[in-house]
Amino acid sequence: MNRLVVMAAAAMLVAGGAGALAKPSRPDASPRQRPEAFEALVRCRSVADERQRLACYDGAAAALEQAADRHDLVVVDRKQVRETKRTLFGLELPSLSIFGGGNDEGDEVKEVEGVVQSAFQDGNGRWVVTLADGATWAQIDNQVVAVRPKAGQKVKIHRGAIGSYIMNVNGQPGVKARRQL
Repeated sequence: MNRLVVMAAAAMLVAGGAGALAKPSRPDASPRQRPEAFEALVRCRSVADERQRLACYDGAAAALEQAADRHDLVVVDRKQVRETKRTLFGLELPSLSIFGGGNDEGDEVKEVEGVVQSAFQDGNGRWVVTLADGATWAQIDNQVVAVRPKAGQKVKIHRGAIGSYIMNVNGQPGVKARRQL
C-alpha cells in the first residue's frame, strides 16, 4: 500500500519537477521532447573524429548519470510503465505523459486480476476488498454478493461504463466498485 502511494507521488514529482517531457510547440514536432542530457548523448554520434566522439560520449554519459543520481532524469522501460499503470489501475490521477500520454493504446490497462487478502462489510453492508498487491476496492452499489469474499479467492476488476469499475470475486456476478488508497 505504501509502495503505491510512494510510486504515485514519485510519478507526480517527476512529471512536475523534472520537466523532462513537454508538449510539442509545433504540429510537426515529436509528441515528446527528450531531456537535454539524453539529446547531448545522441549528438555525440555525429562527431567525426573518434577521439572527440569518445570524449563526447564519456562527458554525456557522466552528465546523464549525474542527472539520474539527482533525480532530474528518470529512465524507465515499457515493462515498468505497464506495471506502474497496472498498479495505479482505478485511481483517479491526472493524465501523465510519462506513462505514454495516450499514444500507446495497446498498453492501456483495461482489467486487473488479483487475489483477496482480506474483506469486510462496511456499515452499509457493502464489501471492501483488499487485494494481495495492497489495492483496496470498495463496493459502491447495493448488489448482493452471494458468497462472502475470503482470503485467497480470485478477483477480476474491469472497466465499466462511464468511468465505473466492475469487481467479480470468485467468479460471482460483478458489483460496481471504486478504488481506494
